[in-house]
Amino acid sequence: MDISALNNVVPSYLTDVANSATQVGRQDEEFSGILQSMMNTIGEANDASNDAESAMMQFELGYATNTHSLNAAQEKADIALNYTIAVRDRMLEAYKEIMNMQV
Repeated sequence: MDISALNNVVPSYLTDVANSATQVGRQDEEFSGILQSMMNTIGEANDASNDAESAMMQFELGYATNTHSLNAAQEKADIALNYTIAVRDRMLEAYKEIMNMQV
């Protein structure tokens, strides 16, 4: 999935993740810092998915009638998951490239 066409689309979630990744990168440029940042991103994507599932259950049970907020929660979870998958793929690609380097 190519996300390069989405240059100007930056939800607040992605901005927050980018800012926290930048701060972690400044504090600790070792692999452990990058890995911790990715684990935080996975946790946030999981939280967004849980929120979307909760909103869907509330709607199905009849406690919520606003389909807009349900759709927004589902889209937020979808964007977070796609972003996490894209970052994972880039990290694996970089790891494979490093492993193929000759020393």
